[in-house]
Amino acid sequence: MQVTNTILMIRPVNFRMNEQTAVNNYFQEEIDGSSTAINQRAQEEFDAFVEVLRAKGVNVIVVDDTVEPDTPDSIFPNNWVSFHKNGTVGLYPMFAENRRNERREDILDRLESEGFQIENIMDYTSAEEQNLYLEGTGSLLVDRVNQIVYCALSARAEEELIIEFCEDFDCLPVIFTANQTVDGKRLPIYHTNVMMCLAETFSVICLDTIDDKKEKKNVVHQLKESGKEIISINEEQMHHFAGNMLQVLGADEKRYLVMSSQAYDSLDSSQVSSIEKHCEILHSSLKTIETCGGGSARCMMAEVFLPKA
Repeated sequence: MQVTNTILMIRPVNFRMNEQTAVNNYFQEEIDGSSTAINQRAQEEFDAFVEVLRAKGVNVIVVDDTVEPDTPDSIFPNNWVSFHKNGTVGLYPMFAENRRNERREDILDRLESEGFQIENIMDYTSAEEQNLYLEGTGSLLVDRVNQIVYCALSARAEEELIIEFCEDFDCLPVIFTANQTVDGKRLPIYHTNVMMCLAETFSVICLDTIDDKKEKKNVVHQLKESGKEIISINEEQMHHFAGNMLQVLGADEKRYLVMSSQAYDSLDSSQVSSIEKHCEILHSSLKTIETCGGGSARCMMAEVFLPKA
C-alpha cells in the first residue's frame, strides 16, 4: 500500500532554529521571542496537529523528545528513519551533526511494544564518515506500489546512496535536481518532499523547480506511467510548503491529504478541487515550526508500514 494508518511523531522539548541546517535549508528564518516561548508555541502547534489527525482515526504514536542530547530538529523524524512492510527499518546518514543524535533505539523499542515487528535494519549511517548523506523520506519519495523512488539531488541526497537504497529495496531510481531561487541564484532544494508529494493516485509537484528539461520530462513520464494525476504548484506556493504534504489513512480506511494551514491557504480553488477529487484535505497551523524549522506537516510524520507481530 502507498498509505498507512500509523504515524510516528516526536514531541519537541527544545525546538528552535537549527543553525547547523540553516546553511542549506533556505526556508528557515529567525523569529522574535525567547527559546522557551518558541518551544512552547511549537509544542502547542504539535499537540493541535496530533489532535486533528487522531480526530479522523489516524493512529498517531507520539514519543517525547529528551532534553539531552540537544536535538532542535527532533520534530522531523522522517529524515533519520523509515519503516517498511517487510519488517525492515532504514536508518539514514544526516547532514547536520546535531541531527544524528535524533536516532534513538528506544523509539524502535516503543514500536515493538505497540505490536509492530522489526525483522531487519538497513543502516546507511556509516556514510557520514565519508561526508555522504541521504535524509530518509525527506530525500526519498517512495512509490511503494510501483517500486519507484523519486529523489532530488542536494547536499543531503547523494546519488551513490540513492542508488544503493534502490538496489536494496528493489526500486527504480528517478533522480533529478530541483532548484529554488535564493538571492538571484538557482540553488538545490534541500529535500525532495518540499517540492513534491506522492499520494496513491496523484502527485502535487512544483515542476518549475526542475530546470533541466530532460529530467522534468522523465519525472512527468514516470508519474503518468504509474497512473498518477499531476497537480502542479508554483514556486511561491512551494515556499508556503504546498509541496510538503502526506496522504494518510483514517478510520474505515478513508484517505486524507495532510498539510499545514499555510500550505492550504496558498492553494487556489482549482488545485483544492483537484485534490478533493481524490481525498479529503486536513490542515493545521504550523507557523512557528515552519518558520524556525524550515519543514512542515509531511516532515513531522514518519509513516509506519511495519507488519503487526
